Amino acid sequence: MKIVKYRKWIVFFVILLVLITYIFYDNNKINLTKQEIEIANLSKELDGFTILQITDLHEKEFGKGQTKLVDKINSIHYDAIVFTGDMLKNNTSNNYHPFYDLLEGIDNKEIALFVPGNTDPEMGIDSEEPLIKSDFINGMELRGVKFLESLVTMDIGHSKLHFVDFEFSLKDKEEIVGTLKEKLVSEETSSQILTYRDQLFEGISTLEQIEKSDVLIGLTHYPVVDKRIDYLISNSKNRFRDYDLLIAGHYHGGQFRIPFIGALFIPEGWYPRDGLFPPQDRVKGLWNYRNIKQYVSTGLGSSDAIPFLNFRLFTTPEINLLTLKEAK
Repeated sequence: MKIVKYRKWIVFFVILLVLITYIFYDNNKINLTKQEIEIANLSKELDGFTILQITDLHEKEFGKGQTKLVDKINSIHYDAIVFTGDMLKNNTSNNYHPFYDLLEGIDNKEIALFVPGNTDPEMGIDSEEPLIKSDFINGMELRGVKFLESLVTMDIGHSKLHFVDFEFSLKDKEEIVGTLKEKLVSEETSSQILTYRDQLFEGISTLEQIEKSDVLIGLTHYPVVDKRIDYLISNSKNRFRDYDLLIAGHYHGGQFRIPFIGALFIPEGWYPRDGLFPPQDRVKGLWNYRNIKQYVSTGLGSSDAIPFLNFRLFTTPEINLLTLKEAK
């Protein structure tokens, strides 16, 4: 009996050792996931346009100075690169080096855009000193990546491709201005903020004259679930646009996935049980709801909300190459 008991413990520890080895190996791999996105009325000039998405780094390091990740990115041809938030572990962290090392190593940053996530520093414009960019943003922009606060338009031949901060694009100018006037007591600060807001809204106003052949891509850290899309469309206070594509991260693909079952949890307050046992077709990849295509990457790093579970299980880190194609 003792021999059988010892054998069970030996088998247990062997399985545990194999699992730990696999987790370490898999958490340091980088997959390149490719996805074609079919868009109606896409011009020939934009057919084949490629976007590389990087998301949810969470200070993860892939080799010294991010060499492994940098080499992977530099081996890929793309037309634009987008960073969809959560580059840091939490919004009080000042460990910017994993992100900055990555930016310094990337060759192609001709079009490089960033939208923040929940673990990045606060970047709202409603504070008392909103016109002073944080060290994090300054360092990022010095390394060639633009903080997307409003709209960036690319002219490609006779075609236009618009990247917009999704959350900002929903806002109504008059309501925002009214709210800010109530919040801000300093006349000088209020004037500066309202002027800056006007500049951002001026950029967004371009979307009022958008052509059918233009492409509108919303960047956001948080996926926009079906229920929220219904709410945004039905609420007259929002300006829900004709987005051709939304690009997001945040979910980590569930971070822990069970083979043949999928993700057990994603952080999503719009779902019952706050995302426990989520719909598996709304965890990662491409989906379509009300003719709005949305792509959600599982990203690169992991959350340390529970410190001893700060790793991925059967969710290999990934970067994502999205190719725009004309819908047949």
